[in-house]
Amino acid sequence: MRKTILLGSAVAVSLALTACATPGARLDGSASVATPGNSTAGTYLAANFAAAEGDIGNAAQFYTEMLKQDPGNPQLLERGFVFAASGGDFDTALPLAQRLVQLDPDNLLAHLVLSIGAFNKGDYSAVLDRIGLAGRGPFAILTSTVIEAWATQGNGRTDDAIKILDKLNGQMGVEGLQAFHKALILDEANRPEEAEAAYKRALQLVGAAPRASDAYGRFLRRQHRNEEAKAVYARVAQGAANPMAAMALAEIAADRTTEPLVSTPAQGAAEGMFAIAASLNAENGAEVAILYLNLALYLRPDLDLARALLGDRYERGGQYQMANEVYSHVSPQSPYNALVQVQSALNLGRMGKTDEAVAKMRALAAQEPNNPDALTALADLLRSEERNAEAIPEYNKVIGMLPPNDPRMASLYYARGIAYQTTGNFDAAENDFKRALELAPNRADVLNFLGYSWVDRGKNLPEAVRMLEKARFLRPQDGYIADSVGWAYYKLGRFREAAEILEEAVQLAPGASEMNDHLGDAYWRVGRKLDARFEWSHALQLGPEPDVRPVIERKLQLGLDAATDSGT
Repeated sequence: MRKTILLGSAVAVSLALTACATPGARLDGSASVATPGNSTAGTYLAANFAAAEGDIGNAAQFYTEMLKQDPGNPQLLERGFVFAASGGDFDTALPLAQRLVQLDPDNLLAHLVLSIGAFNKGDYSAVLDRIGLAGRGPFAILTSTVIEAWATQGNGRTDDAIKILDKLNGQMGVEGLQAFHKALILDEANRPEEAEAAYKRALQLVGAAPRASDAYGRFLRRQHRNEEAKAVYARVAQGAANPMAAMALAEIAADRTTEPLVSTPAQGAAEGMFAIAASLNAENGAEVAILYLNLALYLRPDLDLARALLGDRYERGGQYQMANEVYSHVSPQSPYNALVQVQSALNLGRMGKTDEAVAKMRALAAQEPNNPDALTALADLLRSEERNAEAIPEYNKVIGMLPPNDPRMASLYYARGIAYQTTGNFDAAENDFKRALELAPNRADVLNFLGYSWVDRGKNLPEAVRMLEKARFLRPQDGYIADSVGWAYYKLGRFREAAEILEEAVQLAPGASEMNDHLGDAYWRVGRKLDARFEWSHALQLGPEPDVRPVIERKLQLGLDAATDSGT
């Protein structure tokens, strides 16, 4: 069975952002706000509903509204504070944090937010007084150490700031971040020789990481060492396009000047919050990542990379409207603007606003005709809406502009092949699938799609079976591929083997009508006619394609043999 999947998120691919889901989020991204009634109970229910749906903004609004009615309620105070901070509303969060620590002096999150508030005012001594109260676990130590170091640098004590970062010695996994912030502090202190040594050490630890590379590239440019800077950015651009590196290389070619990546202690602290957020995983770090990204943006509103990551976090949780609101604040001059505009358009499509999404993508593609990501996203969007005839010319443009060895080509041939197949151009589809396999012989999805296409049409069956068996070896837990193998065996008359594998397929991917239909046919051929009728009935309940429904109904009525003899 074929399963069509769109190409990956442009933001996630290009920025290597960590995918993350918000528990309870709606998959359609639509507004999921319970309208509060006039009662306290109604507002409380609305707040809890918004919180469960991952709707941070409305949850904060409802909880703070309830606080006006019950200002001494510690539970409402904490929830109002947490959701206000997580939504980036620090005008609300900071006063609530102050009230919270009076009721609960050990509230670690409130102390952290108050520390960031003091940082934003340039009150470094207040930061240092507060940050030690923000917890001493490994994660809290990492956060507080970075903030303490930058606050100490804000007080003009660079050597002490470096010693504070040395507290992280021996903490596994943070060596690169530690070296990077040492370099940033020394650079901000105008100690170039020491800063350069620290930058080189950081890059030894993190490789061609874009953020560290950009900081060092900017350092070299300010030292009028443009050739060395070009080499740094070129390493970032290897393998996949990076918009930051592309913009930097263009600026070097135009002999433009640049600013340091970090010019103030507040920007340094923001960099730390951003780096920690980017390192958190999807399983247990979603809420913390969103909070830290908002803290970073509070300290540095122009940190567009943090804005892109924040939007991506909302998006991966199904909060498409929230993601688009964040994306809308990315500067048009940002190297990440085109990427977030692509994501914004895709989110419109996910929210059912297809025409608006396509119009937005066409405008972006016209504005940036040489941007392969924009054109690919437009083509993918059209294909997802079954407008395959419109998608094919867009894929043609992308394939024509990329070099033959570009790592994206296999996916592009696969996507265009699906579009060709859907429009009935089977020869062109086969050619694209074969090209994709030449570039990526172990792409299980391509092996499955081409192999199943041949089986479905009774063509090249021995080769199709070999392809499908290879795909199953590569992805043994994929029910769609198992269905393809089972159906190929069925077409070859290997009914007993087909039934065994199709049984496995419906267990691996329950809910696919076509699989149950296939299993019913296989059961009939091995004499299990009662089981066959059960599977066909189940296939009808799962909602088959309109042209398939009467076929299944006829098999239920007459049996497979009579239905086949009648030409159905």
